Amino acid sequence: MSFLARTAGRFRATASALVARHGRFATVSIVLLHLAAAAIMLWYEVTLYSAAVYVLTWGLLNFFFLVLLRRAAIAATLSLVIVAVLVALSEFKYAALWLQLSFVDLMIVDTDTVDYVLTLFPWLTWAVITVAAMMVPLLAVIWWLDPIRVRMRVALAGFAVCLLAVVALCSVVELNPLDGYHGNKYVSFFTRTAVVSVHELLTHGMMESDAAVADRLKPLGVAACHPATKPPHIILVHDESSFDIRSAPGIRVPAGYGEHFKSFDGQQRKFLVEGVGGPSWYAEYSVLTGLSARSFGRFSYFVTRIAAGRVVRGLPNALRRCGYTTRTIYSALGAFMGERSFHTNIGVQKFRDMNDMRSDEFELDDYYYNKAIEALARDHTKSPMFLYVYLAFNHYPWYERWRADALPHWKELDNPPLVEEYLRRQTMSAQYYEAFKATLKEKFPNEQFLLVRYGDHQPDFSTTILEPGLDRDEIALRVRMFDPKYYTTYYAIDAINFKPVDMSSAVATLDGPYLPLVIQEAAGLPLDPSFIEQKNILHRCNGIFYACGAGAEARRFNRLLIDAGLITQL
Repeated sequence: MSFLARTAGRFRATASALVARHGRFATVSIVLLHLAAAAIMLWYEVTLYSAAVYVLTWGLLNFFFLVLLRRAAIAATLSLVIVAVLVALSEFKYAALWLQLSFVDLMIVDTDTVDYVLTLFPWLTWAVITVAAMMVPLLAVIWWLDPIRVRMRVALAGFAVCLLAVVALCSVVELNPLDGYHGNKYVSFFTRTAVVSVHELLTHGMMESDAAVADRLKPLGVAACHPATKPPHIILVHDESSFDIRSAPGIRVPAGYGEHFKSFDGQQRKFLVEGVGGPSWYAEYSVLTGLSARSFGRFSYFVTRIAAGRVVRGLPNALRRCGYTTRTIYSALGAFMGERSFHTNIGVQKFRDMNDMRSDEFELDDYYYNKAIEALARDHTKSPMFLYVYLAFNHYPWYERWRADALPHWKELDNPPLVEEYLRRQTMSAQYYEAFKATLKEKFPNEQFLLVRYGDHQPDFSTTILEPGLDRDEIALRVRMFDPKYYTTYYAIDAINFKPVDMSSAVATLDGPYLPLVIQEAAGLPLDPSFIEQKNILHRCNGIFYACGAGAEARRFNRLLIDAGLITQL
């Protein structure tokens, strides 16, 4: 008798025994529940490895509920509910952010995130209530009819085996963070992030820092802020997805293209960011706090949500100490990634998002510049102002011609379509910025302005054009190894009715966390003790921050800030 025949015979015998002992209805119900789980696996888990992780996860859930309840049908039902909810939440998150659910999402659930999801899907509240109203009586009926019992020692043994197996399997293959952008393997990806995250918490915590350091920062009150002269208004511009595309071979650019990346002194400076193709909030975290998202390791994707309520050190608070009023003009929803909470916690006094401004998701750059002009017109006489202006026009997707009416005389340059649209939008951004400067000069002839712009990351298609001879695996490796080619954008400094006081920290290649230091020195503001220490790091590390000393400088600096009370609960 063949192996398959013997296996089929044993299966029929086992099924017959179950039917004889527990009844056809109970047996069929449990089989259908497990078949439903198998169908979800076949639909979403696209590799043998992810399917294996899924199977172990399914077993882990079932045995967990068997340990608690010892009833097979209710255990399978609750396991299926969890899997279905996990898949549904992953679908919602992927639809909103192009990223699927991970274990960290459950670790740091906050009111901003809940508000963001309900704003995007307003019908979700009633859907949850309706499903819950249906599930409660259904679970009660299943509990009442469930005749199959499992012994405690069997359930415990099964749970232990599945737990050890899933940890071992998830540890064998390194988790690629880019898997979260694929929109599949929802259950296995969640399980793998759980294993990695728990390991990271146990070994490093959420943020890397030295256990102890001998030095201490001076108390903040010792160094009061008394600028030698009237300080300028400071406008920090988040230039969405912008970099000098001439770093890719074979690209044709419009005449005068490179002028947009130059500062008032004619120099073009490079800016090292920490995200590729999408996470704007990495650079945002760096330029507002002066710290590195990479210090959060596997948790870096959630850096603004984690930092909200925990990190108070930053540029807005430093400027408030010097008498500035601080504002953010934010192009998306403030609940996204905990942005409103993050900004207000580090010193932003007024945060205006797309709902506050009654804007669409993507507006032309002049829309946000006009909001900055309006804010200045209202309050510029009261005190120096800091305005953080978040642009959105050059956001993806670049596969369609968006707002063609805004630049009707654009001439094609014979580039690939994505590059062509990207250059069109960059050209418009440069024009709007020049118009913004002209308006500042016209409307505020007696005011001084320091303007600083930076590219938050390269566009997502840049990985395919920077080194076109490389295959996808080699590119992915270089991205994981933080090859500067994929993390370099630009920063530029301009001034109106004002001469930057100190440009010594504005080095040719600058890591993102140093930009708050550059801004304060250019504005002629006294540095607080934490920025004095960071300036020493800049000189020691030649403009590199996190990568200096393989993270040693960043870990030491984080500990100094923790000891000074500028970072808490981390």
